[in-house]
Amino acid sequence: MKIFGIVNITEDSFSDGGRYLAPEAAIAHARKLARDGADVIDLGAASSHPDSKPVEPKAEIARLAPVMEALKRDGIAISIDTFAPEVQAWALAQGADYLNDIQGFPNAEIYPALAESPAKLIVMHSVQGRGPATRIRVPSETLMDRIHKFFDSRIAALTQAGVDRNRLILDPGMGLFLGTDRDASFTVLRGIPDLKRAFDLPVLISVSRKSFLRRLTGRSPDQSGPASLATELFAVLRGADYTRTHEPGPLKDVLTVWRELTCETVGNPR
Repeated sequence: MKIFGIVNITEDSFSDGGRYLAPEAAIAHARKLARDGADVIDLGAASSHPDSKPVEPKAEIARLAPVMEALKRDGIAISIDTFAPEVQAWALAQGADYLNDIQGFPNAEIYPALAESPAKLIVMHSVQGRGPATRIRVPSETLMDRIHKFFDSRIAALTQAGVDRNRLILDPGMGLFLGTDRDASFTVLRGIPDLKRAFDLPVLISVSRKSFLRRLTGRSPDQSGPASLATELFAVLRGADYTRTHEPGPLKDVLTVWRELTCETVGNPR
């Protein structure tokens, strides 16, 4: 199991918008997450919730550059969360360890650079297809079939372009990326073993502070730690190999204690 710690270098992220927009604040927060147990720091400079403002690629890069430079000097593994091909190309040139694309890499013009890079690619499914999350309803009972078809198509496109299949990590999406039906995320979480059997690839789950948990518990984003942690543990026990979270410390502690109690290895990412 590898833990991704989330750092939003944004004005309007739903959970902490503006708090880490200044480079020094983002760097300090990233270092804290690494000390708390994050194996990888996931940097995002453009929000993807339905009410977010668009950010030009040049502005994304300007936000990311000083933070990535400082973390690379520290030897911290870095993931860049962006769906802009220009930003993806820049991140690969800077030596990003992971690229995280909420659109699942639909832009063929970036495929040659992806094929040449050693970076791992987080291929995310969303019902929107392209762009940030939107508020649309998709029946939860149709989702797993839809997700399987998406990954079949996208894995084929990437591997045919020369991307090593072993570099791919699958993210089925969560929250509004699965539509407005709250049950959708729970359905997909229960289906993690099916995803792993079908594709034999690592799976990443990102539930931290998501709207489906807040609606269930009636909590605000900053009160959603316990619900997020419970869901993250469930995902790991169902076979998730990577977890993306705002609070790596509690998850790291829970997994440490769970392994001791059960004498098992929980999660085994490639």
